[in-house]
Amino acid sequence: MSKVISMEEVSSVFKDGMTVMAGGFMGIGTPESLVQAIGEADVKDITLIANDTAFIETGVGPLIVNRKCKKVIASHIGTNPETGRQMIAGELNVELVPQGTLAERVRAGGAGLGGILTPTGVGTVVEEGKEKITVDGREFLLETPLRADVALLKAYKADTAGNLVYHKSARNFNPLMAMAADTVIVEVENLVEVGEIDPDEVMTPGILVDKIIVQGGNH
Repeated sequence: MSKVISMEEVSSVFKDGMTVMAGGFMGIGTPESLVQAIGEADVKDITLIANDTAFIETGVGPLIVNRKCKKVIASHIGTNPETGRQMIAGELNVELVPQGTLAERVRAGGAGLGGILTPTGVGTVVEEGKEKITVDGREFLLETPLRADVALLKAYKADTAGNLVYHKSARNFNPLMAMAADTVIVEVENLVEVGEIDPDEVMTPGILVDKIIVQGGNH
């Protein structure tokens, strides 16, 4: 059965208070049509997990500007001044996570692990409130896994079964997030039939993908 749905159908997935993962790095590899759909939906108090909050008008930035989020978990926010402004004003809870740690926490969530051990942040403000574990005389922080209700991905190409191919650096966080959410929705540029993607090309297997949106609505 085809997983391709319309943008109208996908809007019903979004709920108040849900946790959303969004692929992308500075807006590259971010499914902007899906971000726009959240922006237009009557939802609020989202916890957003993303590498960054991009810019005011691109990537996931509009979700911050339109006050859809109550919390952001990201590795940096500097390119979107509205994120910093809301954080300083106490209007947005921001959890800053070192980029590698963020990636591994998402990976742990997808793999069903209880967390990861990392030396990154030991002896800094990053370790506040976290458990420290000593291995072979070296201290590590226990970083907990991240999962989401919905992951929003962007792919270059998909078949109707949801097998995905990403385009160069636009891959970034997308494959990790495909494993770490209860519902995975992907926005694709090109849709083909099953069998048209060489198995060696597949970067995210269709078993992980629940719904497909074709960018621009053209199959």
